[in-house]
Amino acid sequence: MDYKKEALISHEKWQGKIEINFRCPIETKDNLSIAYTPGVAEPCLEISKNTDLSYKYTRRGNLVAVVTDGTAVLGLGDIGPEAGMPVMEGKCVLFKAFGNVDAFPLCIRSKDVDEIVKTISLLAGSFGGINLEDIAAPRCFEIERKLKEVCDIPIFHDDQHGTAVVSAAAMIGACRLTKKNLQDLKAVVSGAGAAAIAVTRLLMALGLKDVILCDRKGAIFEGRDGLNPEKEAMAKITNKNKVSGTLADVMVGADVVFGLSGPGVISQDMICSMNPDPIVFVMSNPTPEIFPEDALSAGAAVVGTGRSDYPNQINNLLAFPGIFRGALDVRASDINDEMKVAAAYAIANLIDEKNLAPDRIIIEPTDPRVAPAVAKAVAAAAKESGVARIQEK
Repeated sequence: MDYKKEALISHEKWQGKIEINFRCPIETKDNLSIAYTPGVAEPCLEISKNTDLSYKYTRRGNLVAVVTDGTAVLGLGDIGPEAGMPVMEGKCVLFKAFGNVDAFPLCIRSKDVDEIVKTISLLAGSFGGINLEDIAAPRCFEIERKLKEVCDIPIFHDDQHGTAVVSAAAMIGACRLTKKNLQDLKAVVSGAGAAAIAVTRLLMALGLKDVILCDRKGAIFEGRDGLNPEKEAMAKITNKNKVSGTLADVMVGADVVFGLSGPGVISQDMICSMNPDPIVFVMSNPTPEIFPEDALSAGAAVVGTGRSDYPNQINNLLAFPGIFRGALDVRASDINDEMKVAAAYAIANLIDEKNLAPDRIIIEPTDPRVAPAVAKAVAAAAKESGVARIQEK
């Protein structure tokens, strides 16, 4: 099938992948009087006394805004907010289909951090959570940070944290299969953008100690010239020995490599230079840093990619529906590291150790067990970490 041609035909036919539906009866005069005027005044008055009742009397508690500025849409780059709308609609479909979360796309005509933050914060009272999507780095870091300071609902940049959660789940599975301990491994991350930094941070939260990030100029270390604030922060907690050099240089003797950079930047010789039975996750899409068959023939024990036509797909769909479902269920004020770690283990634990294999270290994203398992783990972690505002669920 020619997906490009069929996608245009289908999108023209659909004229949008989502629509508004209603949950209340409106067939009779009494129905209308309850759902709208005059009856609707009563919930309005109750909410005016206590805004938390908006979760009780409206759909807010199950509604997420999917927000973009259109600057990093898929692999297409800065194509604008309107051009990002088909992706945002698709994300809303996935929220509903896999997590039963209602989601609405908001595509903002601005690249100004403060304008975007102000816009979202002013609308936050209508939503139970905010999913940031396809916003270019480093702006995405600042937007998320500032929103967390002014909003009392979860703010989640999926390109960062969804990728991190699923990558961590894949890493847990790979370690179990290869009988390796994450704490003892040397890891290299190719890339130093939003996803790469989030993956590194979450792996460190899981216990990884020895990790080096590489950007286009090579290894990142404290004191290196030309680092932006996010890279400077990472330089303080990674590459403790201040190793310099190219990606090829630092991959020598590594146990794990994560590719979150660009196509073809890892060679078979670089895989051969790693420690025996290396773990290789290469997520550049559609062309990975190295193709799985080449990595395997060079000695990789496990390979994962972002592609659906290879085993071990590292797909954010495994994470975000269940994470938001769990956060919304307990009306969490944040999605914190404890919740992300819980989500990673929930995903990883869906495959028993006896069923692990080199081509099966992570569950398929369409497995119906995923979202409920993630939601349950995330809700529990929210309660334990003190960000849940509902305890009985």
